[in-house]
Amino acid sequence: MREVLGDSVPDPVLVEAVLKCRFDLQKALDLMLSEEGKKTPSARNHNEVSTGKAAKGRARDPTVTKIDSEIVPKVARMTVSGKKQTMGFDVPSTEENGVLGSTSRRGQVPEEIPPPALPDAPSKVAFSPPSSQNLSEESPAVPTPVRMSSKAKQQINIKAELEKRQGGKLLLNLVVIGHVDAGKSTLMGHLLYLLGNVNKRTMHKYEQESKKAGKASFAYAWVLDETGEERDRGVTMDVGMTKFETKTKVITLMDAPGHKDFIPNMITGAAQADVAVLVVDASRGEFEAGFDAGGQTREHGLLVRSLGVTQLAVAVNKMDQVNWQQDRFKEISSKLGQFLKQAGFKETDVSYIPTSGLSGENLTTKSKEPELTAWYKGPCLLEQIDAFKSPQRPVDKPFRLCVSDVFKDQGSGFCVTGKIEAGYVQTGDRILAMPPNETCTIKAITLHDEPIDWAAAGDHVSLTVTGMDIIKIKLVHTHFIRPSYLSSRTTNVGCVFCDPKEPIKACTRFRARILLFNIEVPITQGFPVLLHYQTVSEPATIRKLVSVLHKSSGEVLKKKPKCLTKGQNALVELQTQRPVSLELYKDFKELGRFMLRYVGSTIAAGVVTEVMSFTFHGCLFCMLKL
Repeated sequence: MREVLGDSVPDPVLVEAVLKCRFDLQKALDLMLSEEGKKTPSARNHNEVSTGKAAKGRARDPTVTKIDSEIVPKVARMTVSGKKQTMGFDVPSTEENGVLGSTSRRGQVPEEIPPPALPDAPSKVAFSPPSSQNLSEESPAVPTPVRMSSKAKQQINIKAELEKRQGGKLLLNLVVIGHVDAGKSTLMGHLLYLLGNVNKRTMHKYEQESKKAGKASFAYAWVLDETGEERDRGVTMDVGMTKFETKTKVITLMDAPGHKDFIPNMITGAAQADVAVLVVDASRGEFEAGFDAGGQTREHGLLVRSLGVTQLAVAVNKMDQVNWQQDRFKEISSKLGQFLKQAGFKETDVSYIPTSGLSGENLTTKSKEPELTAWYKGPCLLEQIDAFKSPQRPVDKPFRLCVSDVFKDQGSGFCVTGKIEAGYVQTGDRILAMPPNETCTIKAITLHDEPIDWAAAGDHVSLTVTGMDIIKIKLVHTHFIRPSYLSSRTTNVGCVFCDPKEPIKACTRFRARILLFNIEVPITQGFPVLLHYQTVSEPATIRKLVSVLHKSSGEVLKKKPKCLTKGQNALVELQTQRPVSLELYKDFKELGRFMLRYVGSTIAAGVVTEVMSFTFHGCLFCMLKL
């Protein structure tokens, strides 16, 4: 109880509550929480203001707090490496994804903000039953009984509230991908500077520091690449996340690493994106190095399409190095166009923009460079990003949030961060963690470092939760055998928070339809793979080859094949080492996709068609079929 309530409640009050509830600790805790809800709104508002100030002032020099928040974009880290999210500054540590013993970025954790008084807190509208309700009723998950609040909460119209938010601007999650050294971080860092997210004073500081380090051309990249390891090596290693606005959109920007060693991190970012910007280097020989065998341009394009991204902007970068030649631009557009069409992109959903990340040409305004304007009449990069269509958010579906990081709050409870894939939540809601099949209560919600009362599908949020021990989340992933260079803190990501009334399914065996890429060795029964699903990276085995399918119709061409080769479409059965929370693709497209990798290469993309039976926490789970 002390862990949940903190030090604000005296011991005699706790003892009295326990005696009143006849030593039932859970009832006593509920009693104390309900008493907490009886505080006057004015007292709560006072606490919110004072708490927020304390959070913003901690670990900073008070004299520079305001300046920092105005001139430095708040960059968060959200990868399978489990690094703490960064809210605009670094705290040295001894862990870093990719290199053992290097420094890791740990984020400032905003102090919890008490939820509004229960009578004023709106409640979630009841979800309409999904078409697969019969599957949900047979779901293997056995949620912990939900305790209803003693006071009824008001209902809200979530769709209407979404339209009001951000001044009517639509939310869009954008991932920036491409081969290493294509200039992704420089391009987006310069764009942020031109938009005013970074002021001249900060930019001058980066220019001076990069010159001293002998990396003068990396100044704009340092806007997003903040860790010492990334700056020393000159490559992005983690997924940096920040936001900016266009005329009609609020963009959540995810800068993904391009080096092949950090493809798992790139997958984590791409899995949470709606649209993508593919950056290619127009320099002679550099584009070919990234596009030909062994380069990451092809793999990144294939990955984002397999993970559900359908709209793509290709930023043909460093065009100033080829004197803005139209022939070079057409050559690159033609080669990429053929490949992207084969990958599944429609020609109408792909656009090509000539840019220069270093000089800033054609980023936020149309270029006035004579050599470019002579033949290019299209939009600049910012205009193209603003022209992307925002997808329909599945707010009517049951709540789902894939955890990308877990860390202890400085008050009671702990914080989880991640993207809400479906549904919505409010402060005070009870949610279920799968695994480990434990319920907790949302005490506070933070979006882009600002406290809010509710959040919906598409939002990258931080939830402060109480009523569950943080170790319950961490124990789910303590036995994962991982490469030695990965941080041990990857043990705290991978679980899914969901609606207790309609929980997500967790399993160790499932069937899936997969499409094989250009694999070097045939796939046979018992083939070991690494399953990449949202923020999860889990060892798995292809347990059974069920059938070979027709690519278009899905018709069974051959049953029980002995092996699978490149380009084939097949139905297979996979088994993971530990339970993984999955959804059927037909019910939740966002949570039904995954990737398979083997020895550092992506070998297949797949969708979940059937969740098999297994025993977990003493419960015999049933079989669910598509």
